[in-house]
Amino acid sequence: MTDDIETMSISHFKATCLAVLENVRQTGQSVRVTRRGQPMAEIVPVASASTGATWLGSLRGAVRVHGDIVSPVSPTDDWEALR
Repeated sequence: MTDDIETMSISHFKATCLAVLENVRQTGQSVRVTRRGQPMAEIVPVASASTGATWLGSLRGAVRVHGDIVSPVSPTDDWEALR
């Protein structure tokens, strides 16, 4: 763990939650929330928000469908389970 993380009590975090989250977003500085001196949580900036990259849609255009993808590949007469 690094020592440059700001630490605050859970009661202070509760009172200033939105401001703390906005500060983490703007500065990129993590915040450790403690309860009776024991770490409970760490608020860290989201890495993907700064790059704008996401895995959703990353394979768009990589697959081409040829023919019917719903019906069976072979006729149902060839299926042993249906006999």
